Amino acid sequence: MNLTIEIEQEEDGRFLAEVIGFPGVLAYGETREEAVARVQALALRVLADKLEYGEATPN
Repeated sequence: MNLTIEIEQEEDGRFLAEVIGFPGVLAYGETREEAVARVQALALRVLADKLEYGEATPN
């Protein structure tokens, strides 16, 4: 599965990463890499919950 991640840097220097197509799946990090790692982990948890509750089907 490929995730499209959008990253932007906030005025305070933190990075915000968001997974496109997963509403509300976003995470902050002190670095780009940290923000991406956090948002990937969150997206996987959201996907696992959706699969567990029958809201998504594996490809």
